[in-house]
Amino acid sequence: MKIQPIAFLFVLSVLVIAFAGFRGKTVPDEFTPPAWAKEVGARKLPARKKGYDVTKYGAVNDGKTLNTKAIQATIDACAARGGGIVTFRPGDYLTGSIYLKKGVHLRIDAGVQLLGSQNLADYPEIDTRVAGIEMKWPSALINVLDQENVAISGKGVVHAQGKPFWDAYWNLRKEYEPKGLRWIVDYDAKRPRTLLVSESSDVTIKDITMKQAGFWTIHVLYSDHVTVDGVVIQNNIDGHGPSTDGIDIDSSSYVLVQNCDIDCNDDNFCLKAGRDWDGLRVNRPTEYVVIRDCISRAGGGLITFGSETSGGIRHVLAYNLKAKGTGVGIRFKSATTRGGTVEDIYMQDIEMNGVKVPIEVSMNWNPSYSYSTLPEGYTYDSIPQHWKTMLHKVEPEELGIPKFKDVYISDIRVQHAEKALSASGIAQSSIENFRFRNISIEASTAGEIAYAEDWKFDGFSLQTKDNSTLTVEHSSNMDL
Repeated sequence: MKIQPIAFLFVLSVLVIAFAGFRGKTVPDEFTPPAWAKEVGARKLPARKKGYDVTKYGAVNDGKTLNTKAIQATIDACAARGGGIVTFRPGDYLTGSIYLKKGVHLRIDAGVQLLGSQNLADYPEIDTRVAGIEMKWPSALINVLDQENVAISGKGVVHAQGKPFWDAYWNLRKEYEPKGLRWIVDYDAKRPRTLLVSESSDVTIKDITMKQAGFWTIHVLYSDHVTVDGVVIQNNIDGHGPSTDGIDIDSSSYVLVQNCDIDCNDDNFCLKAGRDWDGLRVNRPTEYVVIRDCISRAGGGLITFGSETSGGIRHVLAYNLKAKGTGVGIRFKSATTRGGTVEDIYMQDIEMNGVKVPIEVSMNWNPSYSYSTLPEGYTYDSIPQHWKTMLHKVEPEELGIPKFKDVYISDIRVQHAEKALSASGIAQSSIENFRFRNISIEASTAGEIAYAEDWKFDGFSLQTKDNSTLTVEHSSNMDL
């Protein structure tokens, strides 16, 4: 996908400044940005325009009749004839999991609403990865599995009707937490994602509105050259769903996300690469990602790196973003069993208002979730396989120590924050080479930095209600 001229010049300026900041050298006039900045996103769209109307294959638009077989039959017929456009007449279509195929364009026009079944049996289990480990898990509502050249678009709505899955999760968590099983709740409470793109290439997701995901909304897994453009996600409808991430880019490459608006109850735009022993075994990075011209509203993080960092996250460019009431703005999180390196990250031109913590870095995030220990009363031989995967120790332990380095953040404007900055490495792994330029933050209190090395602030304005300044401990070569 080609970047438009104005966008290209903006990307060029970002990278020129970023490389100058990192290397401390004069950047020549003929400097050219890395080739990957021009290569992200889907390279092609399904070409065939012949339409396939789902109602002609038996679908009923009454919002009550289960249409899974009819919609799938339409997709299969379209694919068998070399591809085309699967269409819907106005109305509501109840469905379980459907599976798109090569050359198929699923078009959900204005006036059309796909309703996700609330019966888990309508989402057949598949081999996949979820929250960092490979395991059996329900299919998503819409699936693109081992395919190429697929599109989902339109001004219509995909309403996953996920609230019963939220309730099931909270009920299980109430049961598990007193038993010391917080670390496995998310894996035992099987909830369908809304859209899964897995082991696929040249996939475009454009303009649709997605509501009330049962679990993650859009999951891009083990895929390359994917575009997510103009998508609206509204998961805080009739409650606040747990772990209803917006867009998760997971061990994938050459991904473009733009013009999206996300209101959810966990990470809004999130980059992941596997968890602990299983993530280190797979060892697939997330790399070459551009995120631009997007808004986050409620949620855990405007842009989050982790906590699944095992395969590494690198070569990321994010700019022209807005956070309105999001929990955290820019967030790096991992744990001492994750491993992996997060590096070569560029973020520019970000506005935040009402964000609790604009910039947060943690290598020991959420211990009750991040670390797995089998409580007394359970025997290893009797537990499910995914429990065993979670309990598999990383050896040697040094492999589990994550690394954050080479991060460039510029032109950030923050109002009404609670804490300006919270960043903590660990004794075994300092947070290295962070560059901040033209940062303006208004917050209640300043915050802290610990176990950091080679940080530089150029044009950093911090106004705090309590007149505090940043506390720095166990750090070296800090140019504040």
